[in-house]
Amino acid sequence: MFKRSFRTRDAGTSHREAASTAMDSQHRVDKSARLMKKGAIRDPQKLAKLQRSFTGGEESARVPSGHARLSDKSLAPSPIVTLTVGREGRLFAAHEDVLCQAPFFEQVIRGNLLDAQNRRISLPDEEPEVFSAVLEYLYKGDYYPRLLHNKQRNSWELEDALPRRATPQTSPTIHDSPNFGGGRAGQTPQTPSAVEATVYLSSIGQHLLRDTVVYCAAERYGLEELKRLALRKQGLQTGIDVGTILRSAQYTYAHTPDSDSRLRAHYLALIIRCRKTFKRSGTMQAEMEKCGSDVYGEGSGKLFFDLFVAMCNHLDDVIEATNARTPKTI
Repeated sequence: MFKRSFRTRDAGTSHREAASTAMDSQHRVDKSARLMKKGAIRDPQKLAKLQRSFTGGEESARVPSGHARLSDKSLAPSPIVTLTVGREGRLFAAHEDVLCQAPFFEQVIRGNLLDAQNRRISLPDEEPEVFSAVLEYLYKGDYYPRLLHNKQRNSWELEDALPRRATPQTSPTIHDSPNFGGGRAGQTPQTPSAVEATVYLSSIGQHLLRDTVVYCAAERYGLEELKRLALRKQGLQTGIDVGTILRSAQYTYAHTPDSDSRLRAHYLALIIRCRKTFKRSGTMQAEMEKCGSDVYGEGSGKLFFDLFVAMCNHLDDVIEATNARTPKTI
């Protein structure tokens, strides 16, 4: 009798345990279904952003298209190349893989034109400040001042830039002496280097627009993406004096091929658009009178002939547009 009662009790206990296990399983299933349902409505953009934060995609998205930024792991085994830049022989050091992003340096390094013993490249005609900007671009995809996106205004602006006037200035604002102590090139006591748009070139003894000089350097080294970046930055510069603009334009003509249709056209359009300011400036006349000597390099005097042709074309367009609106009389 006792044995039968124990069996009955054991059977009842097992039934209760089975029912409890079934309820727990059903609860887990319901919870899993709720979690799956909740995750199904998650914003796909947030998921993509979260994934980029883990894979480092958000950092690489800030690098301009076409610029292959190298990871730290890929830089480690790359040999170091020493570069001697400028008349004073300022020393730079860079990874070989980084330099080879530029066709010019790739040809020098891969073509065994490099000093095999010291692994050194000599650039005596290059300006150290300009080459520093090029090297910064090769490593980071940009050069100082960086191009930043203003989300509030939905516009692009330069890092550390201060408000400037929208039209060229008739009077120069550049300090007479290039020796301003330490800091970045072009720094003056009145204007911080962070907002200075010019760089002093010892080869010609003049201040020129930094982005123009970087553009010409990118032309020499075969960096098309850097040329586009420099041109875009130059379009954001305002309030530059007439003398600097004319000197930079002539430098462009001396250091770019005749096939260049971007930076040259940029200067022609700027001078035509602000022709009243240039007309009032005595700098325009002085530069035109001495342009035959190719002060800024061979071919710099072509600027004024192209400007004459562009002005004639502009005048022809205005006359044609006026004639189209005016009724013909017999």
